Amino acid sequence: MAERIETEVLIAGGGMVGLTLATALAEAGVAVVAVDRLDPAAMREDAFDGRASAIARGSQQALAVTGLWRDMAATASPILDIRISDGAPFGGATAVARRGGASALHLHFSHSDVASQAGVASQAGVASQAGVGRKAGAGSGGREAPPLGHIVENTAIRRACLARAAELDRLDLRAPAELGRVDRGPNGVTARLGDGTEVAARLLVAADGRGSAQRRAAGIRITEVGYSQTGIVATVAHERPHHGVAHEHFLPAGPFALLPMNDAEDETGRSVHRSSLVWTERRDLAPAMLALDRARFAAEMQRRFGDSLGRLSLWSARTWSYPLSLLHAERMIDQRLALVGDAAHGIHPVAGQGLNLGLRDVAALAESIVDARRLGLDIGSPQVLERYQRWRRFDTLALIAATDSLNRLFSNDLPPVRLLRDLGLAAVNRMPPLKRFFMRHAMGLVGELPRLLKGEAL
Repeated sequence: MAERIETEVLIAGGGMVGLTLATALAEAGVAVVAVDRLDPAAMREDAFDGRASAIARGSQQALAVTGLWRDMAATASPILDIRISDGAPFGGATAVARRGGASALHLHFSHSDVASQAGVASQAGVASQAGVGRKAGAGSGGREAPPLGHIVENTAIRRACLARAAELDRLDLRAPAELGRVDRGPNGVTARLGDGTEVAARLLVAADGRGSAQRRAAGIRITEVGYSQTGIVATVAHERPHHGVAHEHFLPAGPFALLPMNDAEDETGRSVHRSSLVWTERRDLAPAMLALDRARFAAEMQRRFGDSLGRLSLWSARTWSYPLSLLHAERMIDQRLALVGDAAHGIHPVAGQGLNLGLRDVAALAESIVDARRLGLDIGSPQVLERYQRWRRFDTLALIAATDSLNRLFSNDLPPVRLLRDLGLAAVNRMPPLKRFFMRHAMGLVGELPRLLKGEAL
């Protein structure tokens, strides 16, 4: 006879967002079954995904509380500063070319600036316990000033999620496995896996990516806008240390970013400085760039970035590329169904907030479920799901609008627009209160925060 499993939450998708939600719920005592069609062994391989993700401070606190940060911390590189500059067109003035193709007007965020704000001491304490505190610079009063965020390779995040999942008795990860027929009714969810196993749950969560089968089955419409851009991703080696600085140059084709990663040893045992490359290129030009040999590819990187980090070269054995687009689901819930992560929204990587947006979904949905369960309520009821959707609606729409506007504003080289945005960067750079406001937004510390994002257990 086929196996039958009674659980509370069934999660379609065992990626970074799906397993983080599964971990958070299981840690709080909620029974969870997570199903993914991919083999976990493949997800642990470096070749599976060449991207690295920016983990905002709020997201890091949530990962620490759920025990996931423990296995990521050693590979996480702190972001101590962010330098944003408006790139110049190639062949521009010699003085501009000497600055690495960037405008003299720029925006600089520093983690030590946030340390002077009220309330940072308690946040620093949480981060210090997680092993991520750094001494602030002048003006911080000597307090521990946690980083603005961290850069973590996606492979390291997946490995940490899979390791934590194996430790939790309330979490049953079925992978590789196919999620077949799913029936959602007023009283619950029943699903059948490819091997005949039947799963009965109170709630189904779709964490199955942009092409979500569960979203389509629910008839939830999406708005999708293509950017005619391709994201090119690789790991880059450079001669000079990055000192924890994340660089983002805005070029006519789109943003070109080098994000700080930990040093690593090459085959000779020599320590090499590394950064993660996120290069936005016109979709019609990207194939030609990807076809270049390593030396010519490195030359194109150098041409766009300049020489502030010395000579650039490819560290990773290959590059990856992804079409860039905006995606927004018209709603995040349906009968006995909640969407999280890329199943609900997809944004441009211009601000490095894609995974953080999904982790904020996780924190809000987990808290809604756990609070309802403790009150003896039905965790899949319309009231519980409406709370989740209300909680996430404004933040999601605001970030979609912000990233879309930034990409459109900076991905051109019209002289009047360029002058206005350069002056805007310089103006914000000279206004410390406004800079701190933007930094706290980027760190995920603004708004009605779920407990996990504040570093508190569910």
